[in-house]
Amino acid sequence: MIKNRKLLNEELGRKSIDEFKASSKLPVVVVLDNVRSLNNVGSVFRTSDAFLVEKIYLCGITGTPPHPEIHRSALGAEKSVEWEYAKETIAVVHKLKMLGYNIISVEQVEKSILLNEFSPRSDAKYALIFGNELKGVAQEVVDFSDECLEIPQLGTKHSFNISVSAGIVLWDFFCKIKE
Repeated sequence: MIKNRKLLNEELGRKSIDEFKASSKLPVVVVLDNVRSLNNVGSVFRTSDAFLVEKIYLCGITGTPPHPEIHRSALGAEKSVEWEYAKETIAVVHKLKMLGYNIISVEQVEKSILLNEFSPRSDAKYALIFGNELKGVAQEVVDFSDECLEIPQLGTKHSFNISVSAGIVLWDFFCKIKE
């Protein structure tokens, strides 16, 4: 039987915060639309760090760093990933559209595109919007979106925790753009 030794932290080739900030980023920003849970916010920071996301916009009631609960799940990623707070999600989305981002809400809507059927272009920029744990992405934001992506689900619940959704979608974008 082959035994695999777990790698030590110093063997993982982790970037310093300065190296992260200087790195070429995935052409993706994340927009959190009124996310209630600070643990979810921290988890999105950590996932965004892992996939070299450009920036996170924290909107509405979404909590912001510094906060111990965000730090607990972000493990310091709130210091590496650039972020900005905005009171209104729709204002951020309008700004990003003017900057050339494709606006994509991750939401279950009529005519949504299943994530596994979506092919992001490597020469495009994307703003991925994730919504409130109970209400999802606000309808006015969905209405302004270029497209809506839905994660295929086959069970009885048809909902993921927002941090799980962000992980699935960011991993999918990372794999498809970096091919």
